[in-house]
Amino acid sequence: MTLAGKTILMSGGSRGIGLSIALRAARDGANIALLAKTDTPHPKLEGTVHSAAEQIRAAGGNALPIVGDVRDDGDITEAVMKTQGEFGGIDIVVNNASVIDLSGSLDLATKKYDLMQDVNVRGAFMLSRAALPILKDAANPHILSLSPPLNLSPKWLGAHTGYTLAKYGMTMATLGMAAEFAKDGVAANTLWPQTTIATAAVQFALGGDRMMKVSRTPEVYADAAYEVLCKPAREYTGQTLIVEDVLRDAGVTDFSGYAATPGTPDTELFPDIFLD
Repeated sequence: MTLAGKTILMSGGSRGIGLSIALRAARDGANIALLAKTDTPHPKLEGTVHSAAEQIRAAGGNALPIVGDVRDDGDITEAVMKTQGEFGGIDIVVNNASVIDLSGSLDLATKKYDLMQDVNVRGAFMLSRAALPILKDAANPHILSLSPPLNLSPKWLGAHTGYTLAKYGMTMATLGMAAEFAKDGVAANTLWPQTTIATAAVQFALGGDRMMKVSRTPEVYADAAYEVLCKPAREYTGQTLIVEDVLRDAGVTDFSGYAATPGTPDTELFPDIFLD
């Protein structure tokens, strides 16, 4: 199975992991609609929804850039309707948009707490919900959320409670939909990496250039997402998947090509959060 002719609706995707997932699908000739806020260039972040669309088209896919906010119900409805109108349906929803703040509970600003809940949890739920009536008519419908397994270890619960709540809420929304819509053949899974990924979030929230050097590239996430989205939806749902495990199951044995710094041994890469 490939993603040729499939239509993906993704939140975010102007850069980083989301864009890499979109470009991997574009190589098959997929249709990708991006709901993102980045209409104009950001002073610190590369890419806009429009430049991402150009890259998708150059990679062989069809692109529909939609300027909007996953926190806005009207923007979500418009994105779903525009995607269906442009491509005739929706086969896949990728909940990629996310906000990170690793502050402790006493230091976390109220506005940032609300923002993480609104984008990570509410955004994933509402975008998936809005697309579900159309997904149910697709041949092999998938919802994929970029969120971690539910690890109740105090190490993670207490490290950054606000962010943990937001990412675990994203996962619970996805697992809930997997159970609720299994009878309709809609798969819903989450995907999370073993190592940090070289993205703007890692650079600005976790440790700068030093962290980027000991991370893997977004392509490792994209290749794993591709494997998940090509699976039979009725048989592959309700799982909290790990990027490297998915690729190992697909036959990948050498991960050296995914190192952000060529030649970095796997043992020197920095482990991502939430995984023991």
